[in-house]
Amino acid sequence: MTDIEAEQFALSFEEVKVKKRQFIVQPNFINRHRAFVVKGAFRTYAITDNGQEHTLQFAIENWWVSDFNSYIYQYPATLFIIALEDSTILQIQYVKEQELKNSNHKFETFFRIMAEKGLAFEHRRILFNLSHPAEARYENFLLNYPNFVQRVPQYALASYLGMSTEFLSRIRNKQGNRKS
Repeated sequence: MTDIEAEQFALSFEEVKVKKRQFIVQPNFINRHRAFVVKGAFRTYAITDNGQEHTLQFAIENWWVSDFNSYIYQYPATLFIIALEDSTILQIQYVKEQELKNSNHKFETFFRIMAEKGLAFEHRRILFNLSHPAEARYENFLLNYPNFVQRVPQYALASYLGMSTEFLSRIRNKQGNRKS
């Protein structure tokens, strides 16, 4: 990007401070922003009709977070996104993003590549979770995302990995005993 393009891009975002346990997206409200995490941690999750929580994503520094279905289609959200720590995000409004994309092909390309990478990541995650046992899913998470483990609650990590909190605790204890 040229200096002018970089400035145009940066001016399209607003810095927002988010307190721990504050929601940035809630079901039934249209998600009008996409957020880039500058500092902090977030959890994206859904709640089934029977009250069970399913964690879909964590986001820490340099990750994007949004209810993308709500954001892209401007439909009411179905997900919750909550801050796990006091955080700082850069938000772009849906309308401003569309203006950026329409003003310059480079911006359109940036957001397209970001979407493609996100989709590829989700496919890898789904396939891995479907084809590996719980212990392997946890070990893979530890290997690939060591920065997350101490920053996310155990119940949320268990939900993300598709297991109960008790089962995750047994896996952790078993691994702890191996190291002793």
